[in-house]
Amino acid sequence: MNIGPGRSGLIMDEPLLWEKGRAGRNGMSIPESDVPSAAIDGRLCGAGPDFPDLSEIDVVRHYTRLSLWNFGVDTGMYPLGSCTMKYNPKINEKHAGAPEIAAAHPMLDDEYCQGTLKIIYDLQNYLAEITGLDAVSVQPAAGAHGELAGMLIFEAYHQSRGRKRTKILMPDTAHGTNPASAALCGYTPVPIKSGARGILEVGQIRDLMDEETAGIMVTNPNTLGLFEENIREIADIVHAKGGLVYGDGANMNAVMGIADMKKCGVDVLHLNLHKTFSTPHGGGGPGAGPVCVTEELARFLPSPRVEFDGTAYRLEKERPESVGRMHCFHGNFGVLVKALCYILTMGAENLKKVSQRAVLNASYIKQRLKGHLHLAYDRPCMHEAVFSDRKQQEFKVTTLDIAKRLMDCGYHPPTIYFPLVVPGAIMIEPTESECLEDLDTFIDVVKQIVREAETEPELLKRAPTRFKVKRLDETAAARRPCLCG
Repeated sequence: MNIGPGRSGLIMDEPLLWEKGRAGRNGMSIPESDVPSAAIDGRLCGAGPDFPDLSEIDVVRHYTRLSLWNFGVDTGMYPLGSCTMKYNPKINEKHAGAPEIAAAHPMLDDEYCQGTLKIIYDLQNYLAEITGLDAVSVQPAAGAHGELAGMLIFEAYHQSRGRKRTKILMPDTAHGTNPASAALCGYTPVPIKSGARGILEVGQIRDLMDEETAGIMVTNPNTLGLFEENIREIADIVHAKGGLVYGDGANMNAVMGIADMKKCGVDVLHLNLHKTFSTPHGGGGPGAGPVCVTEELARFLPSPRVEFDGTAYRLEKERPESVGRMHCFHGNFGVLVKALCYILTMGAENLKKVSQRAVLNASYIKQRLKGHLHLAYDRPCMHEAVFSDRKQQEFKVTTLDIAKRLMDCGYHPPTIYFPLVVPGAIMIEPTESECLEDLDTFIDVVKQIVREAETEPELLKRAPTRFKVKRLDETAAARRPCLCG
C-alpha cells in the first residue's frame, strides 16, 4: 500500500545501555572540585550501582532512537474514539512550564501565591460557565477520580436528607469506570440496555427508578457517539423519586457552547481536562477531572476551593458537609494551567466551533465509510462514529486485523471492541484537529484495507508487518505478561 502517511524506513535495533557500554568511555566532564575532599565511611556507601560507561553520542542516539518508536498526536492522526486525542497547542506547554508557575511552592501562604490561586479561581468559573452548572472543584486528578467525587457527593446529599439509597442506574453506553466508581461508594449498579436507536428509553427509567435508587449515571453524548435526546425527561423522572443525575462529561468535546448541562437536568458532572481541554492524554497521565455541581450540592464539593473576597484570593475554610480532600494541595496544577490557557486562547466563540467541527469531522467519516464498514447506528452522530467488522466476517477478517493493518499504514488504531453493545466495534473519533485532506487520506486508507480484506485476507492476518515486533499472541500476553522489560 502506497497511500497513507506511514513509511517503511529505517528500523533500528536498540540494545540496552548496559549492552552498549564499554569500559573507559565517558560522556561528561566534571569540573574540578573547589571544596576540600573528605573521607566517607564505606559502610554508608556500599558497592554502588553498576552504571554503563557511555560516550555522549551513545546516550544521545539511544534516547533519540527510542523517541522514534513512540507515536502521539504530534506524529500523526490519533482517531482514538471515546478518548479525544486532540492536538495540544504548544503555547499551553510554554505557559505551564514557566518558572513562575512550575516552581511555585504549593505550601505558600495565600498572600504569597495570589497568581496561582487566581488561575484556579478563574478556571473554576470558566468551567461553570461552559457547563451551565454553578460550582466547581478542580481537585480530582482524572476522569474516574471525578466520578468518585461525584458519587461521594451523591452519598453525602442523601445522608443529609436522612435516607439511605443502595442502587444506581447504569446504562450500557456509560463509560467503563462508571460502575466501579458507584460500587466504591457502596452502590449496586443496575444495568440498563439502550434502545433500538442507541439511546435510553424513558419507559425503562420510569420502571426502574424507585426510592431505593440514588440516581443515574449518564454519559452524554454516550459511548456510541449519540446524544441522549431524552435526558431532560429522564432527569425529571429521577428527580421526582428524590434521586440525582450524574453526567459523565468525558465527551464534552462534542457539546461545548451548545448544550447546557444544568438545563438538561444534570446535578453533578465531571470533565476530563486531558481530553476536551487539550492537555495531552494517554501514557498514564497526568490528567484532571474537575467536578461541577448545582448550587444545591456546592456544600458537598471537595474542599478547599479558591474564593475571592473582593481584594484577595484565598483557600476557603473547611466546609463541614464537604466530602473532604480528593487530592493534595491544588490538584494536578500543571494540567489546570494548560486548560485555562486553552480556554483563554480559544474564547467562547471558538470553543463552540471546536465542538461543531469535531461533530462535522466525525459525521464526514461516518458518511464516507458507512458503505464499506458496517455502521452500528445509521443516524446523526456527535464526536465519534461506531462501525463494526460485520461486513468483513465472511472473509474471516476481524476488527483486530483491521486495526493492525492501520498500524502498517501509519495510523494509530481507533478504539476497538468498545462499546460492548456493538460486537466487533470500531470507534473512530477524528476530533476537530484534523483538516479535510488528512481525513480524506485516512478514509482512503480504510477503504483500501476493506478491499484487501476481500482480496488478500491473509495480509491482514499477518499485520503489522513493518514493525520490529510483529503480531503478538494476544491471549498469552494477557495471561502471561512479560513484565521484566
